[in-house]
Amino acid sequence: MIEALRNPSRQPRLKVWYDGGCPLCLREIAVMRRWDRAGNIAFVDLDDPVQACPLDRRLMLSRFHAQEDGVMLVGAAAFAAMWRAIPRLRLLGQMARFGPCLWTLERAYRAFLKIRPTLQRLLR
Repeated sequence: MIEALRNPSRQPRLKVWYDGGCPLCLREIAVMRRWDRAGNIAFVDLDDPVQACPLDRRLMLSRFHAQEDGVMLVGAAAFAAMWRAIPRLRLLGQMARFGPCLWTLERAYRAFLKIRPTLQRLLR
């Protein structure tokens, strides 16, 4: 986002919403922010009362959401969009466009969601 601050006319091409109350999410977003040197992603904390949620807040907190080129993406597809916006992860994000790959990532993400509350408790 540093690049975006230097050039205020530049708009990030991707918007990512995250759970600012989740220690696991905060760690992951911190890494993504560091890797997003070009400012391609606008990160939006769902705990920020100033930021508007485009969907129901509880729904957005239940799964990862991103908006790429005006299209709302959820789950593994949202992660893949975030990866495509970061040069060092772009190949992984491009591979996720392949149907069977995205299907597998979505299944893994759904399995992760089942253990997420336990991981959150451990990190608090």
